[in-house]
Amino acid sequence: MNTTSPTESTPFSIVLQPLRWADPWRWLARGWGDLRAAPGIALFYGLWFWAMAWVLGWVFRTRPEYVMSLASGCLLLGPFLAMGLYDTSRRREAGLAPELGQSITCWDRHLGSMGLLVLVLVLLELLWGRASLVVFAVFFNTGLPSTTGVLDALLSPQNWEFVAVYLLVGGVFAALVFSTTVVSIPMILDRDTDALTAAITSMRVVLDNTGVMLLWGALIALLVLASLWAWGAGLVLVGPLLGHASWHAYRSAVQGGPSATAAP
Repeated sequence: MNTTSPTESTPFSIVLQPLRWADPWRWLARGWGDLRAAPGIALFYGLWFWAMAWVLGWVFRTRPEYVMSLASGCLLLGPFLAMGLYDTSRRREAGLAPELGQSITCWDRHLGSMGLLVLVLVLLELLWGRASLVVFAVFFNTGLPSTTGVLDALLSPQNWEFVAVYLLVGGVFAALVFSTTVVSIPMILDRDTDALTAAITSMRVVLDNTGVMLLWGALIALLVLASLWAWGAGLVLVGPLLGHASWHAYRSAVQGGPSATAAP
């Protein structure tokens, strides 16, 4: 007997749509359109992204032992910032004028689901940090470097095993974070789904469209790395662009239907 009500979503009652190789470029183009339509909102969130990157960089240079703790804090704040950008794109899609005040408070009706998802992200971040320390302890052969000598130490031929294992471990955790969040947060905003349904749906999107999502992840990584030039100032533009584009990635991947939280 089916006990699921017609309005209740489960991970396997949600219909996914196949993605094409051209879609990531289309998401970026639509994200750019959203950014241009609401430049003030984009600037507000972009400055927050830049501030987070600048603080992380400063801590890495002065007190590197606190980087992982601060990164966990950024992991708590980041999804709420991104949610404001998703709300802006959602309002434009619905033919409504974007509002900064609405974007700032759009998460308050989804605090339970968001809180649980962020908790999972923080746990992954802590496990990632612990795994990194183990890799350092086991594979690093030239002694822990100072912050000024990190690059030289990593390029040392003596540490090639460390670099390989570190990248492998980091790639596994990055893939987990990416696959869990690529469409889950905009889905929570749009449909008011629970965190488990949103996370499983996000993983299904990645598994069903692995090649396209790998391309999307690579584009995100390249844009973020490029934005870190000049003290991370590029994040003022790249952060909001990727936020808006991620909304369109969700809308392309998950079959449309009546939103549970239609924008007022």
